[in-house]
Amino acid sequence: MAQNTYKTGEKAPESGTYKVQSLVSGGSSNQDNTEVKVEKGEQFPPSPSSNEAAHWVKTS
Repeated sequence: MAQNTYKTGEKAPESGTYKVQSLVSGGSSNQDNTEVKVEKGEQFPPSPSSNEAAHWVKTS
């Protein structure tokens, strides 16, 4: 089963810890393994390291 990914600006379907999987621009997110806690209904933020729109994946 593929992991659900969420884009910057989308609302979180559930509370949890998420990390950047990739940047929307296609840029590398290798340097960005910051995890952020997002509460249900909050918007996903931009990538913490590059401040660009990102694809997020839930880690816990």
